[in-house]
Amino acid sequence: MSAAQEPSASLTADEAMALRMRALLLAGHGFTTPGQVVEWFGAMQAQDVASGHWSFGVRLPGLTEADVTRATEDRQIVRTWPMRGTIHFVPPADARWMLEVTGARQLRGLGPRWGRLGIDETMVRRASEVLAEVLAGGRVLTRAQCLEALTEAGLEPVGQRGYHYLWWSSQVGVTVIGPQRGKEQTFALLDDWVPQSREVERVEGLTILAERYLRSHGPATLKDFAGWIGMPMSDARAGVVALGDRVVTVDVGGVPMLALAASLAERSALDSHPLLDSHRVVVLPGFDEYLLGFKDRALMAESATMAAVIPGGNGIFRNTIVVGGRVRATWTRSVRATRVAVEVLTLGAWRPTRAQQDGVAARFDGFAAFLGLPDATVSYR
Repeated sequence: MSAAQEPSASLTADEAMALRMRALLLAGHGFTTPGQVVEWFGAMQAQDVASGHWSFGVRLPGLTEADVTRATEDRQIVRTWPMRGTIHFVPPADARWMLEVTGARQLRGLGPRWGRLGIDETMVRRASEVLAEVLAGGRVLTRAQCLEALTEAGLEPVGQRGYHYLWWSSQVGVTVIGPQRGKEQTFALLDDWVPQSREVERVEGLTILAERYLRSHGPATLKDFAGWIGMPMSDARAGVVALGDRVVTVDVGGVPMLALAASLAERSALDSHPLLDSHRVVVLPGFDEYLLGFKDRALMAESATMAAVIPGGNGIFRNTIVVGGRVRATWTRSVRATRVAVEVLTLGAWRPTRAQQDGVAARFDGFAAFLGLPDATVSYR
């Protein structure tokens, strides 16, 4: 297979979006645990832990935030920095090889950053040694405790230095992020927390990532995949080409996209499955694979809508409400003792019908239950 081959099929925008909604597990599926979901995706953005937790909750109705924390404690899922220099949930057995195949790219050219932070390679390596010492024996320490140990070692983790020390140690595979303790991160040694890992060579790793990406995001462009793994187009292409005839090129409104051949077999069932029904509501966190997983988001939202979702283009994504597969609003929350108060900001010309409002209310009641609260109140502006 060549990533530049002629399209083998044509899809309408609606057909492509319906396939994506299935791939993103925002329609029916048979998974029941966070471990199964993250295995399907390969990696799920989790820089903001609350957002990352709800990404599981929205795909597994009835799950609670305590269940996601328990899945981390039970090592079904693990958080680390596998690609793009940002935190993701990944399958534990894949953490090491992902750090080596895609994460290592983030370790290049750090000299200027070290200069701005007033540190050097010797200090960074010493910080990693200190963390390895204090976490030895299976200990799990909070971020504050790790920074205290670095302070006692004379490394002065002030400002962004502390974050950089913690990031670097995880990026090189010494430490890993452990389960939350309240609102605080914890860290453990990767060798202790994930004693068993898959051994994967570079091209094999790129191929695994390509297959997982396309099954969980496709149809999507080669540029989408390259952006997702944070690697050059040549690496993305190598992973796709290695899939051979398992992947095909499809035309979506004149845009060539990639899809797994197996997923196209579901195309005939799309008309009978209301994936894009105008009353089908999904309430998503800001940092969800639905948007984070793509460079080209034209199928999900118009440019004006995306400008409202990422105000100022600063990389901070607002929470979204998706109706019929497309972004129609953003939302904010205020968590109180017995309920969640939600404010919805409609975008563009969308004004929810009564049925859509009922759908939004039901989804936010589900969100409240996920947080362990009885219900949610929703207002619009």
